[in-house]
Amino acid sequence: MTLNQQIITILMVIAGTVLTRFLPFIFFPPGKPVPECIRYLGKVLPAAVFGMLVIYCLKNINFFQGNRGIPEFISVAVVIFLHLWKKQMLLSIAGGTITYMLLVQYVFP
Repeated sequence: MTLNQQIITILMVIAGTVLTRFLPFIFFPPGKPVPECIRYLGKVLPAAVFGMLVIYCLKNINFFQGNRGIPEFISVAVVIFLHLWKKQMLLSIAGGTITYMLLVQYVFP
């Protein structure tokens, strides 16, 4: 990249960051009620994102080759167990990730 391209890239990143930080306050000022559609999205999008993430992570499992998805399903079970036990999202995600990485590195190489 040339120096001009680097400067333009940095300025665009700054502009994007500033816009994403300030636009909600511009569109939804304090004291004004939040539109019903935005409240609805705030309720349903987190579950939808997690559902999409689960599908994305498990979509390439081949039950007829390799380890047949065993590390993935053990890790999903660890996530479910940790979440039901402690109800801490970060603990569940970290526990499942660590379990998966240990399984694919040492148990199912």
